Order: sequence, then C-alpha cells, then structure tokens
Amino acid sequence: MKTRVLIVDDEKEFVDLVSERLTMRDYDVTACYSGEEALETVKKYNFDIVVLDILMPGIDGIETLREIKRIKPLTEVILLTGHAAVNTAIEGMRLGAYDYLTKPCEISDLVTKLDKAHDRKAEQEERIRAAKVEDIVSSPRSVL
Repeated sequence: MKTRVLIVDDEKEFVDLVSERLTMRDYDVTACYSGEEALETVKKYNFDIVVLDILMPGIDGIETLREIKRIKPLTEVILLTGHAAVNTAIEGMRLGAYDYLTKPCEISDLVTKLDKAHDRKAEQEERIRAAKVEDIVSSPRSVL
C-alpha cells in the first residue's frame, strides 16, 4: 500500500510541485493550501504523514500540528520552515512533530524523512496491535 501524504502550504506552486514529484515516486499525495483545510481533510481521511508549513495565514502550522495530534495522534508530521523560523520548528517537535526541513528543500531529503516517518508510524501501530493482542489473550474472559 502506498504511503499516504498530506502536503499543507499556502504557496500553491510549491505544493503542486512537491505533490507532483512525490506522486512520481509512488506516494499517495493530497494537497491542502491552509491549516483550516488541512484539519477538515485530516478529520475525513487517514494519512500516514503530513508535511506542514509553519508560516501560513489563518491557523498557522504550530496550531495545525496541535490539532492534528489531537485528532489523529499516530499521524506523523514533518514541518517545513524558513531559516528564520528554525526555533519554531524545534518547538513543533516538542509538540509531537517527527522532524522538520528548511525551505526550499531537496526532494531527496523530503523522501528520506517521509520514509523514516512512515517506518516510525508502522512500528507504533505494530506495538499497539501487539498490546491489544496481549490484553485479549491475558484477559480472564478469554477462552483458549
């Protein structure tokens, strides 16, 4: 199954270019152009990873990150930032972002981070499944 990625940035040309390049690399990509649109999309669909710009009008990337983590805690988030906002990106990591990249970024760097974030999400999901199985097996009501 393809890795499901949501790209969120108010710069339409940037989003369209990154979406095209990731689609060519066999990712399942959805694009949003604001934090508000991203939150509505995250509520409706499941994504493995959100690539999220920090500086956007309206709901900024940090607030969008907080809400994504509240709505879908296992969704990994990679923040995009300009050089001047690296401290904000580090704050985002404290709030649960997987990592950050400075813009403009090389597509190869983004792909590397996407793959590592996807691996982390898969490991977390597997640990949750294993814990649920253990809970069922050790339950006094389980019938063996």
